[in-house]
Amino acid sequence: MKKFFPTVAFIAVALISLTMAGFAYFATQEAARIKFEATADDALNRIDSRIDLHLSLLRSTQALFDARNGGISRGEFKAFFHALGINDNFAGLRGIGFLRLARAGDEAAVERAILHDYGTSHAVYPDTTLPWRTPIMLFEPLDASNQSSIGYDMFTDPVRREAIEKAMADDQQHATGRVQLGQETGAAQTFTGFLVFVRLNVETAPDGIDASRSSTSGFLYAAFRARDLFQTALSRTPLLPVNIEIYDGKVDADHLLFQSETPPVSTFGDRLLASRKITIAGRPWTILFRPTSAFSQPSSRAIPVMLGLFGLLLAGTIALVARYQERAYDAVSLLHETTEKSLLEKDLMLQEMKHRIKNSITRVLAIARQTASHATDVHEFSSSFSARLQAMAASQDMLTRSRWQKADLGDLLRIELGQVFGKELPEGILSGPEVLLDETTTQALGLTFHELATNALKYGETGNSVGSLKVDWSVEGRRRDRTLVLNWREVGQKKLEAPVKTGFGTKLIDLNVTRELRGTINRDFHDGGLSVEIRIPLSG
Repeated sequence: MKKFFPTVAFIAVALISLTMAGFAYFATQEAARIKFEATADDALNRIDSRIDLHLSLLRSTQALFDARNGGISRGEFKAFFHALGINDNFAGLRGIGFLRLARAGDEAAVERAILHDYGTSHAVYPDTTLPWRTPIMLFEPLDASNQSSIGYDMFTDPVRREAIEKAMADDQQHATGRVQLGQETGAAQTFTGFLVFVRLNVETAPDGIDASRSSTSGFLYAAFRARDLFQTALSRTPLLPVNIEIYDGKVDADHLLFQSETPPVSTFGDRLLASRKITIAGRPWTILFRPTSAFSQPSSRAIPVMLGLFGLLLAGTIALVARYQERAYDAVSLLHETTEKSLLEKDLMLQEMKHRIKNSITRVLAIARQTASHATDVHEFSSSFSARLQAMAASQDMLTRSRWQKADLGDLLRIELGQVFGKELPEGILSGPEVLLDETTTQALGLTFHELATNALKYGETGNSVGSLKVDWSVEGRRRDRTLVLNWREVGQKKLEAPVKTGFGTKLIDLNVTRELRGTINRDFHDGGLSVEIRIPLSG
């Protein structure tokens, strides 16, 4: 078995190291996913807030009509929108208009109203067999490119009619599907966009909507140019490293409202594809987000590779040390032929060394695994792991100076607290009689004091004043029934509360005290701070 120990040690440490590297790799992938999800949510909020700003203008126009009881002339309508500065403040909004709701056959009355407002005749078009007509009566800003839209009956278009019929039923805003703005009037240039309708002073009769009961019965609507709207929403600094596709409902080419000009980066594939569902004026949209070349991952991919190489190097080193240890054991065996006494002493020394190496490796690997499972990134893992190794090293150093006999409890406390707080300890912090500890108790209490001091520095008053910490100890009983009683007290103005979730440091303290040392530990969180009592049986 001894012959294969270096190989077994190499394989064991290599597997553990590669496993940790795998965990680190998946952690970097998850961190990238979380970062991109947050970026997608930021982009979604920009789009949603921009559309809501534009729809608030539609609500304001509705309030204007309600306040004037519908008595809005073309001149007043134009002055209202001129004061708002739509072109400067509402990029992507093509305009807001008013549709008159009339029954089929009442086109002549509608055309007279248009002639009165504009001074020129505009026919209601196109012809239809539908029972309702919704011609455009007012529209701003009205320029030469959309003059011909006056009189256009939106009820004749199936996409617009669907939204208008929904608006007939309630007072909510209702959006259309994807439309080509300007195509219905034969404009030279068309735009992909959508419209939003809201009912205005429509009264309901027993047989349905009676358009003759109000001179302003109809609908207000807003027309949006999709590309201008979404590019304006996304152009705020900082620019987001995302490619965006916006679909009306399901994802296919016929429902595409907008697609970013910056292409997505192909190296991520669909691994960082984020999909969001939102509802705009009662209409469901699907938005897909993909990272562009400007997206940077929160941590480097080289970290898992370096961690894996470091682990393999460590495994090789341990195997080499074990190999030399095996050769040393062979050399000691040869000395047995010279003197039995020398053989016994050296054999015991080698067995003790092997035992300590195995215990140290086991403890280091256990701490490494648990620290890695609780760390959020490699930096936190490195910091916590290094601190715990230093605590073990301090205990080992004390035992080495005493030639692995006994270590003084007071000296152990001074070393561990000095490492954590980085300063000279004031007089009166530590008090208690001389207590000599064996190897197991020294190593376990060294890690325990390190974790208690670290928690005090992070969460207690001790981070501001070391004097708020008091540690005293005493020994109860005699001879083989002696028990070490240690009291750790943190006082101050800060109220400490028991943590909701138990971290690895707390678990490590409990395992050291209850399992390693077969003792007990009690914590008392109160308004004045924290009190911890540790009771440990002492060996003879």
